[in-house]
Amino acid sequence: MEQTPDSKMTEKKHTAKVIPHEILWPFIMVTFLFALWGFANDITNPMVAAFKNILLISNCQSALVQFAFYGGYCVMAIPAALFIKRFTYKTGILLGLALYAAGCLLFIPSGMMMAFWAFLLAYFVLTCGLSFLETSSNPYILAMGAEETSTQRLNFAQSFNPMGSITGMFVASQFILARLNTTDEAGRRLLQETDPEAFASIQKSDLSVIIGPYAILGIVVLAMLILFAVAKLPKTAGEDDNKLNLGATFGRL
Repeated sequence: MEQTPDSKMTEKKHTAKVIPHEILWPFIMVTFLFALWGFANDITNPMVAAFKNILLISNCQSALVQFAFYGGYCVMAIPAALFIKRFTYKTGILLGLALYAAGCLLFIPSGMMMAFWAFLLAYFVLTCGLSFLETSSNPYILAMGAEETSTQRLNFAQSFNPMGSITGMFVASQFILARLNTTDEAGRRLLQETDPEAFASIQKSDLSVIIGPYAILGIVVLAMLILFAVAKLPKTAGEDDNKLNLGATFGRL
């Protein structure tokens, strides 16, 4: 009995693998990135209250942590897409990891300076990297294998994002917030007036607690950068077409 086009398509869907063997290792590497940016998102949210208490700044000023964090997404999303179109998904991932690592490691000099603006700059650089990673990884996962299994592949990869988020929340609560000095804002303000040296010592200690996890994260991201740099990632259909076609693209938007 001759197969109809619909029956052939159904058979193809059943036979196509969600994650073909030849892309298994690249798929695992890119999927790990989903957890990495989930971690960064949820380790950052509790820092708003932490910076407010440590640096004795206003609610408005402490909210600048999230403003700088999500500002990186706002500013860099479209440039990241244009960069990836001009080059490749791998190049976008490498630049994203480089900015991510740089943002994390900028926490070290920021803590030494004890300057809030320096932390904001670190968050902004970090999330410019996350913007590149998300803009690269989502379509790359879709394009890695058969088109008919692309949604399953993306859903599976995205399931690792909340795992990173949960880990970020755990690290923030157990390794940062739980280790900060318990002196409240009123007590710190009194100490700032009566014993500036003791107040500065508490500030320095608390900031070092915050810096630690970000420094370790920066080292992990640097290791991922090296791994991606030496790895041979599969090229996908359409990557050879690097013309930007800005007019047509923004016209559709």
